[in-house]
Amino acid sequence: MMRLCGLIVLGVLLGTLVCFGEPRPNGEQPLSNVAIHKATFALHDLAYVNASPLVLGLTGGNSEWVNLQFSCPNPSNDDWIGVFSPSNFSSSICMPENLRDQPPLLCTAPIKFQFANYSSPNYISTGMGLLKLQLINQRADFSFALFSGGLSTPKLIAVSNAVVFANPKAPLYPRLAQGKSWNEMTVTWTSGYGNAEAEPFVEWNRLGGAPMQSPAGTLTISRNSMCGSPARTVGWRDAGFIHTSFLKDLWPNSMYTYKLGHRLFNGSYIWSQIYHFKASPYPGQDSLQRVVIYGDMGKAERDGSNEYNNFQPGSLNTTDQLIRDLKNIDIVFHIGDLCYANGYLSQWDQFTSQIEPIASSVPYMVASGNHERDWPGTGSFYGNMDSGGECGVLAETMFYVPAENRAKFWYQTDYGMFRFCIADTEHDWREGSEQYKFIENCLATVDRQKQPWLIFLAHRVLGYSSDSYYAEEGSFEEPMGRESLQGLWQKYRVDIAFYGHVHNYERTCPIYQNVCTNKEKSIYKGPLNGTIHVVAGGGGASLSDYTTIQTKWSIYKDLDFGFVKLTAFDHSTLLFEYKKSRDGKVYDSFTISRDYRDILACTIDNCPRMTLAS
Repeated sequence: MMRLCGLIVLGVLLGTLVCFGEPRPNGEQPLSNVAIHKATFALHDLAYVNASPLVLGLTGGNSEWVNLQFSCPNPSNDDWIGVFSPSNFSSSICMPENLRDQPPLLCTAPIKFQFANYSSPNYISTGMGLLKLQLINQRADFSFALFSGGLSTPKLIAVSNAVVFANPKAPLYPRLAQGKSWNEMTVTWTSGYGNAEAEPFVEWNRLGGAPMQSPAGTLTISRNSMCGSPARTVGWRDAGFIHTSFLKDLWPNSMYTYKLGHRLFNGSYIWSQIYHFKASPYPGQDSLQRVVIYGDMGKAERDGSNEYNNFQPGSLNTTDQLIRDLKNIDIVFHIGDLCYANGYLSQWDQFTSQIEPIASSVPYMVASGNHERDWPGTGSFYGNMDSGGECGVLAETMFYVPAENRAKFWYQTDYGMFRFCIADTEHDWREGSEQYKFIENCLATVDRQKQPWLIFLAHRVLGYSSDSYYAEEGSFEEPMGRESLQGLWQKYRVDIAFYGHVHNYERTCPIYQNVCTNKEKSIYKGPLNGTIHVVAGGGGASLSDYTTIQTKWSIYKDLDFGFVKLTAFDHSTLLFEYKKSRDGKVYDSFTISRDYRDILACTIDNCPRMTLAS
């Protein structure tokens, strides 16, 4: 059926549109290829889009498949259907970003899109089509619009009826994270309930114990907090209310259940489903501890919508492998470039929905990447536009990290026998900087007798990489990367340094100042005498080629999607495994076996001077 509500507004708006700029090249956010700001009004009486069912999530689910029937009197191979939310997308306008813009401007990009002939091979001959798309609850209703003219010159032909979830405001997509103390777990989630309507909290208990409730704080994001387009313009979408609760005084390695709650001011309650997590071990506690690390995963669509075709093709494989092995994972580190929303805010809901089975069960610790933070004139170390105008606001709000200031996204966290020092490569890390002081303090204050496994993590490659881009730069690293930090890694005997940013896998020998300090490749016994550097940026985004130069320090490379798993069996034995996302099998591994005295052993540049007195 034709849906005319709001289309008169659309017709008025389209008469005064001004170009926002050319779509971004391949490899950027695919929604940027939809030139919605160039759309023209071409409603046709014989065209229609029908969507069913009208109400989604009646059985309590937060995702559901929608069936579309549509018709176009003049079909073409470049006809496409966009999913819009809220359904009255034509009522959204943007204020001018500069003096050349003349408002009002149509200002809503689709959440996803698919070509009309995707599952209807006879569409061109019949003008009729069927399509199934998967929706997640995103706090508003949805409509489906049929366009001709391709993505670059879209012409609106028909708009569907609206569909909506039974409770669009429901509390959704919980993300666990370690708190600032070892016995604290934080729970962050998204809902449509503001503080003027309901009080957010978490009800939780140790298995077999009495339930208790912990209140949650609430944050919001405004269009004015975005730093530029598309986040302030076509990519803007209300991110909802972001709640965080702090569950304290947890018993080490104990199992807990929890559920998200909202106490409405009419006295009723809104509840999520019940979730479970295991509390962190006490720092230094000797128990089996398993850590997964990767970067640059992004998100993808299970319905085949080509919003992400060839952009993050490995994302779902990585997600699904982790879900399958979740009982053997204790904590996850996603080291930057989380969902590649790049200023299209609807994608953050899509991403938190995708990782929900993981992030609701184990701490999901994140680092800041260029696609979260970078924007000119906003204090980022790099002046590029990779965040699409988000300038760190979405990542800093959607995910909790135990940083002193989340705008400065560096922090430390302890997990049993591990100490993790997480750097923020989108801020200055060089000697003398505020972050450099934090990194040294994080490395210097760990008690290696109790926490023998010292791990450094960052998004950009501050160590070593054979990626073609870094080879062309001539340094095989992020410029100015290791010059300031390798002295700290060596002085404090960092075992492994992990990076993302480069979309492949690579492991080096234990190394210091470009020299391998240990000839072993798979079974390390005793002192490493240097740091092993690992690029684990193959989480899902399109892959990056290596240089043809044979670097002497590189032990293993893999141009495929995958992730790393660390298993600490005790204070003396660590297993490292690199697994491919497509099958979960191990393709590279090594072990470290040593005693405390091996950590203390002196090597180049890591022991203080000694007196000659006897």
